Amino acid sequence: MTTNRSKKPEGEPVGIALLGFGTVGAEVFRLVQENADAFAHRIGGPVEIRGVAVHNKNKLRPGVPKELLTDDAKALVLRDDIDLVVEVIGGIDFPRELVLAALNAGKSVVTANKALVAAHADELAEAAERADVDLYFEAAVAAAIPVVGMLRRSLAGDKIQRISGIVNGTTNFILDAMETTGASYEDALAEATRLGYAEADPTADVEGHDAASKAAILASLGFYTRLTFNDVYCEGISKITADDIAAANQAGYSIKLLAICERLVDEETGAESVNARVHPTLVPKDHPLASVSQSYNAIFVEAEAAGSLMFYGNGAGGNPTASAVLGDVIGAARNIVHGGQAPGENTYANLPIAEFGEVETRYHVDMEVEDRTGVLSAISGVFARHGVSLRTVRQEDGDATARLIVVTHAAKEAVLEEIVAALGELDEVKAVHSVIRLGV
Repeated sequence: MTTNRSKKPEGEPVGIALLGFGTVGAEVFRLVQENADAFAHRIGGPVEIRGVAVHNKNKLRPGVPKELLTDDAKALVLRDDIDLVVEVIGGIDFPRELVLAALNAGKSVVTANKALVAAHADELAEAAERADVDLYFEAAVAAAIPVVGMLRRSLAGDKIQRISGIVNGTTNFILDAMETTGASYEDALAEATRLGYAEADPTADVEGHDAASKAAILASLGFYTRLTFNDVYCEGISKITADDIAAANQAGYSIKLLAICERLVDEETGAESVNARVHPTLVPKDHPLASVSQSYNAIFVEAEAAGSLMFYGNGAGGNPTASAVLGDVIGAARNIVHGGQAPGENTYANLPIAEFGEVETRYHVDMEVEDRTGVLSAISGVFARHGVSLRTVRQEDGDATARLIVVTHAAKEAVLEEIVAALGELDEVKAVHSVIRLGV
């Protein structure tokens, strides 16, 4: 789109409205105040926070002039002296209302809100385009890891085949603790909560919802096709056990919660589709993602020309998120000062979204079976009847039963689901304890 933007009058500050003053908002405010001169040089003109929207404006906030505080976020957004709105509130409905109001009023927006972007990216992008303003959301995916800018600009001339990422620090901390200390899931979660990595209600993290929002954003950017949260298959880590971790380790794998965004090609027709999913994944120990420890994030990109690239760093927390927000603030402010424009959203490819059942991968199936002759034959027969061959088989003898772990060759999700149902009907199989996908 051709922009008709005019430049900001020389020396006139870019007026910023800061919506939210939690951990991230407070850090954004502090850094803008402390680095005002440096930011002015980087931007080409000054910036000034002219209002801070909070829930309780009477609460003492050291370092913040009382006259900047307001509990009327909508009025702040619509003020004539505001050029740029920074949204760090969280949630979906109220932030959506505020961001749309800002865009429709001709204000550029920076947001760190992955749930908002994953749910309403099309609506927000269209509003930004109509108003000829910018919408930035680098901090919405992996905080300080600049993956949005990389996909929007650096790899814009390439063809992305696959994106695999550890995009949730809480779950990576839990799985890493289980692997390195032998802790149970419950104990590792308790430690994550004690250290502040997990919320009091960790559901959004441990059930994969946070990662699924980020997967929707990554897939939309990487494949020029709009995906929302509801298009992403989502499975969390709450059912992963210490036995799963030990079995994976013995086989040469680490278990990671991966967001996987993949371009699929039909072998017969050559037709392309895309899929995005989040689930626990067995990652070979020699793969770079397996070495990502504690609460760190990493995103592994496979592109047609550039090959394999990995981006690693702090993907959560006040400081890393504020860093990403401020990078976007400087980019948006430059455009306001100089009359430029950021890359817009583009979903020209509009590829079909493949059903999860059509996705092919390999599987690690852990079963409790009767310890007697003929059991392996019965179980392998189930896989064979569904056209799935076994890559490895390992048995651990017990007292009356045995633990049988099989790793399959590639099979479709829908077929594997049928196999698990059939195994459950065998007298020889006492329980199918877990099915974990092999992903990279």
